[in-house]
Amino acid sequence: MYTLLRSVPTSNLLAMQAPALLASFMIAELFYKFHSFTLECLAFLVTWFVIDALLNAGRNLLTGRKSAPNG
Repeated sequence: MYTLLRSVPTSNLLAMQAPALLASFMIAELFYKFHSFTLECLAFLVTWFVIDALLNAGRNLLTGRKSAPNG
């Protein structure tokens, strides 16, 4: 986490992650009631990952870019 925060400029990080973070937080707060902090935290992180992936795919479709291959 520290490396991520140090390697990406704050303005870019906020612009790219704020929508996914806020949506994930709202979903977790409204729907996740597992009575276990660990399960709720994991579900929140998975939700954030999925929403971020969907937003990135949408951005790539709108700009006409393809995602870079891994490796």
